Amino acid sequence: MQYDIAAYIWPAYTGRESRSSVFWPQGMGEWQTVLGAAQNAPLKPTEYVWNRKPLWGPVDEADPRVMEMQIDAAVSHGVNVFIYDWYWYDRRPFLEQCLNEGFLGAANNQRMKFYLMWANHDANYTWDTRLSDSIWRENCPVWLGQVDRAGFETVARRVIERYFSCPNYYRIGGRPVFMIYDVDNLIAGLGGVEQTREALDWFRAETVRAGHPGLELQLTGWGERVSNLSGVDGQRKLFTKEILPLLGFDSLTNYQFVHFCDMNRDYRAILRDVQEEWKRVTRDYTVPFYPHVSVGWDNNPRFRGYVPQVCRGNDPAAFEEALRMAKEYVDSHNLPAPLITVNSWNEWTETSYLEPDNLYGYGYLDAIRRVFGGQEDVSSV
Repeated sequence: MQYDIAAYIWPAYTGRESRSSVFWPQGMGEWQTVLGAAQNAPLKPTEYVWNRKPLWGPVDEADPRVMEMQIDAAVSHGVNVFIYDWYWYDRRPFLEQCLNEGFLGAANNQRMKFYLMWANHDANYTWDTRLSDSIWRENCPVWLGQVDRAGFETVARRVIERYFSCPNYYRIGGRPVFMIYDVDNLIAGLGGVEQTREALDWFRAETVRAGHPGLELQLTGWGERVSNLSGVDGQRKLFTKEILPLLGFDSLTNYQFVHFCDMNRDYRAILRDVQEEWKRVTRDYTVPFYPHVSVGWDNNPRFRGYVPQVCRGNDPAAFEEALRMAKEYVDSHNLPAPLITVNSWNEWTETSYLEPDNLYGYGYLDAIRRVFGGQEDVSSV
């Protein structure tokens, strides 16, 4: 059986985005944080050590030659889809260079599929190690992720025109897949559930008008959250499982285990909770759920002080167990696509990445190849 192993890409490992200098002034994107993590830890316990180094070096992932190499490495190890985190702040895109110039500029990009996850969260100073420990970082956003209806239509037209028509854009049932990260921010920006449903229905109609058979709207699951129906404080609220059908989403997956699990423990203990979450979602939701596997979690590189949520025991062998768990889920459920999402290709500063490093080499990628084999083609088009 052919599987669609889709790894998220955090498109911040480039200096080509001028606005990213707000967070990383050295001009190399978040490699600045990765390379400085060992030295940027004056307030951490002496027994805590984070000294990861990329075997490929701090490469510019907006360089098409770099991405040609990474595409070959991904496909030969079984990763055949990239999910690009996609940002829209202040009425314009942010961090599109790794996708537009890197992946889409690569001569071999047709070996893989890709799709977008609209990361419509606020941007705050978590990305800036000079300010990330400040108590006000969460309440002082640099840019807001909310958009009004006019902004939403601009976003939708951009992704339809620039990406959905790409021959290697990932589809389910012929429909281009578009994931949305933060449903609460979406509702708040558009003014309520009813207005959000109208906007999403318009998005579907525009996608069909552009010549596609429909739109596969996918939601990032965060466990069972409570959402505000109106986008106004103090108004009626519903659980995610109630919001999902009201908005008409077609499927669900996760971005990170940390969104619904306590990560401050051993990886195999976390996997037991992950299995229970999969059972709950399968029982309570009426849309297909695509299983997700995270490599791990530790975002201490982004802070000078110590953040105690640190996943332990997540070596390639434990990760392989998680992959086999996800494979069994796909094999035992009649899903429209054999899709498994993975966090991530390159979330270095969250210590959840597949790219080879000085600790395990190609260990995580080799684990994928052992479970799924190298995969040149994607089953769902």
